[in-house]
Amino acid sequence: MEQRPVVPGRSGGMSGGTLDAFTGRYAARTAGMTASEIRALFAVASRPEVVSLAGGMPYTTALPLDAVGKLLSDLMATRGATALQYGSGQGDPALRELICEVMALEGIAASPEDVVVTVGSQHALDLVTRIFIDPGDVVLAEAPSYVGALGTFAAYQAEVRHLAMDADGLQPEALREAIAAAGGRAKFLYTIPNFHNPAGTSLSDPRRDEVLAICQEAGLLVLEDNPYGLLGFDGPPVRAIRARGGEDDVVYLGSFSKTFAPGLRVGWVLAPHAVREKLVLAAEASVLCPPALNQMAVVEYLTTQDWQGQVEVFKDLYRERRDAMLDSLAQLMPAGTTWTHPAGGFYVWTTLPEGMDAKVMQPRAITARVAYVPGIGFYADGQGRRELRLSYCFPEPDRIREGVRRLAGVVEAELDLLQTFGPVTSSRVTRPSAQTPAPDMA
Repeated sequence: MEQRPVVPGRSGGMSGGTLDAFTGRYAARTAGMTASEIRALFAVASRPEVVSLAGGMPYTTALPLDAVGKLLSDLMATRGATALQYGSGQGDPALRELICEVMALEGIAASPEDVVVTVGSQHALDLVTRIFIDPGDVVLAEAPSYVGALGTFAAYQAEVRHLAMDADGLQPEALREAIAAAGGRAKFLYTIPNFHNPAGTSLSDPRRDEVLAICQEAGLLVLEDNPYGLLGFDGPPVRAIRARGGEDDVVYLGSFSKTFAPGLRVGWVLAPHAVREKLVLAAEASVLCPPALNQMAVVEYLTTQDWQGQVEVFKDLYRERRDAMLDSLAQLMPAGTTWTHPAGGFYVWTTLPEGMDAKVMQPRAITARVAYVPGIGFYADGQGRRELRLSYCFPEPDRIREGVRRLAGVVEAELDLLQTFGPVTSSRVTRPSAQTPAPDMA
């Protein structure tokens, strides 16, 4: 009987003893692709007995769901054939006009021609990185930084160099030093100026002008990621960096995930005209066109609903939950623990007492039925061992208070162990933790 040749490394053939039969065939850039700390937590954090202070899920229950359901029904009844058809690679023209009106709330004057609609702002991050980054190029980013951005930069083999922050956001002097140290290899500064994810801080008004001036002087592009800008608790939106004379120097990313619904996956890029052209080509290569139905749903929502009034509802809701978290932290956390005081957004950044390790402590916290995200996931260089991110956007206030109570008990128990046995590192003790892949909740 004729025998079929065995192809090494193919399914059903010889795999060289590896679990993955395609090891050795993947592109080199896949070496930087790892599950995020948030994604690894999902299976555990979603259990009803666990208070999750981990994922940043917007509280979509607060939306006028009956009205949203009706507008979707009306959309399908009146324009269903169009909504279910292919669309423009740049995005629906009506939506792009409305996006310009949304950005005007932060002082941005823009043309719909320079807006590219994307499948969420994560897609926008991918497109910008794809058209600017070659392997080995440098990206400057705050320390800490958004985990989804770090994953994208790693996938395109960028070298991330972190910049120090304080209560007023990115430190301009750190930016100057990093630009000089990069020696011309830096392609752009990635920044989240409003209610930072994960730090919870905001870039002060004077620093926004200074950061832009430094980047303009150096010829460095600014990638301004702003999903939380309309969710400030203490006043009107702060003028965007793009609105401060950055029309030729700033690529602005926006999203409807936090002000409407993340499940629709509608975001956008506002870019200088030449950059816009390449973004459209990259978008067409990756998704052909963003979903017409989702875009038209956003158009209907913005034009038929009091969407700005709904943003105020969200702000009141998140403010109450922020206050519940800050009050509980002040009352319950042991001495030596510090945290930021966000004026909007979703997150509080917490630093544990000296000698503690949030990653090592995490399994004990899960046992105590509380989940958080260890800080190490928000750095590209291994920093963040003492830090963790707490999210207040989704749980009810009483649930937040209970979660902080549980967390404080875990921290106190870890401090007792630390005082008795000294620092316990991941190299000395291995504790089981869940690593089940699930959708990332930024």
